[in-house]
Amino acid sequence: MRGRSLAATLALAFGVTTLAVFALVGSYLYLALDRQIKTQDNLDIVLAARHARRLAEELDTAKGIREHSDRLVSTVLGNEAMSLAMFGPDGQRVIEHNIAATFAVPLGSKDAASGTASRADADIASRFASEAENRAASDTEVPGAASGALSIADLPPLKRIPSMARITETDIGDWTGRDGAPIRGILTDVRLRDGEVASVLVARNMSDRWLLLDRYRDELHLAGVVGVVLAILLSYLLIRAALRPLRDIAASASRVTVNRLDTRIETARVPSELTALVSALNAMLARVDLGFQRLSRFTADLAHDMRTPLSNMRGAAEVALARPRSTEEYEALLASNVEECDRLTRMIESVLFIARAEHPQFVKHMHEFDVALELTHIAEYFEGIAEDARVSVRVSGAARLTADLELFRRAVSNLLANAIRYTPPDGEIVLDASASERGTRVSVTNQGQPIAPEHIERIFDRFYRIDPSRSTLPQAGVSQASTGSTGLGLAIVRTIMELHGGTVRAESDAHGTRFILTFPRVG
Repeated sequence: MRGRSLAATLALAFGVTTLAVFALVGSYLYLALDRQIKTQDNLDIVLAARHARRLAEELDTAKGIREHSDRLVSTVLGNEAMSLAMFGPDGQRVIEHNIAATFAVPLGSKDAASGTASRADADIASRFASEAENRAASDTEVPGAASGALSIADLPPLKRIPSMARITETDIGDWTGRDGAPIRGILTDVRLRDGEVASVLVARNMSDRWLLLDRYRDELHLAGVVGVVLAILLSYLLIRAALRPLRDIAASASRVTVNRLDTRIETARVPSELTALVSALNAMLARVDLGFQRLSRFTADLAHDMRTPLSNMRGAAEVALARPRSTEEYEALLASNVEECDRLTRMIESVLFIARAEHPQFVKHMHEFDVALELTHIAEYFEGIAEDARVSVRVSGAARLTADLELFRRAVSNLLANAIRYTPPDGEIVLDASASERGTRVSVTNQGQPIAPEHIERIFDRFYRIDPSRSTLPQAGVSQASTGSTGLGLAIVRTIMELHGGTVRAESDAHGTRFILTFPRVG
């Protein structure tokens, strides 16, 4: 199953993010515009109501309302959505302006509990509209010609502001027409100079505001959809362009084959964010290349070292078969073949041990033991071989160590056998143990020819020979085929130390050669 496209996934995520941002910004702008419009309209209504009340307070009697209707109506002129009505002390309407336009559709005051339309409000609106039509038919142009059939009690339920109270935005009431047209207004009392109290209604039809906000909302929706589509397309193209270095890295990696392990990924045109990835891949390729080279050398060395005993056995057998031999000669031939078989067996066992030890699931049995005591046991085991080589073995120091005892014995035994092989007669080998804060240190020191510095680090490689021609001449500190060594002793020592998380190193000078095992502290 093919995985999802990274470019498509990122483009979609960017599109969703853009949509969320557009939604938040659009909502903020819509609410900000709505709030600004309401603030401005509330200010217009409040100023118109204050101005109308102030003009009305200058009238001497209720009759002056009709006589000065032009001045009163002028407070709402210039805005077709604004309307005004004034009621006399008896509650009957005296003058009106634009009421028919404002209430051209039947009204329905919202009930506080249910919000349902009131039929009484519908009748009021119809009566307002009918009177406006009658005035238009009789060519009555002057406001105030209304018959006063409608009273203040017929209006929607509004808060009446006392004549002495300050008119503020909190006094504005809201109601709606039957078709949902929003209307806002203020109803305030006016005290005339003769002491009588009249009332002024200033209202505004908010339908045009609703239409404006609806159009603005639709434009925001359209702009949001178009913006999201463009954001997805552009981000997809930009992301694909930004991911081109990854495709180049994949192309470079595809050119790496078994025959071209030295190929590396170019880092010159790689973005800084991918530099660490490319460096890690190149380092991995370098390790693979090194491992493959080591495996190739190991295979070649193993084949060469196995060919030598096989060639010896075949040559000896061919010589023996060339003519009849005595029983003693045949016995000598068989004994020689047994020695060569033992050598092959040791070589195969060493290779198998290294292979098992390098497996991640290799099991170690960790125990704490006395290092000096174990070194003494190992020295006693090699006592006969050391006497035959005219070499003495001495143990010094003291320490305790937590490690795999069998692996420890094998590592030290390999080093001791190697030291006996290259220590001159009457020489001395010292096995020393010491403890420090870093861990436990075990050293094997022998006298003999020094190892050249260029070989000191490579002697732990499998089948490594100081002499490339594989000379059978003994070299200080290095196993040779002619001595019966498999050439894997020091490689096994390094593997054992790696299993314990420790290190092995060699030091060589004119005084002799010293192999140092460093085990880390446990716990």
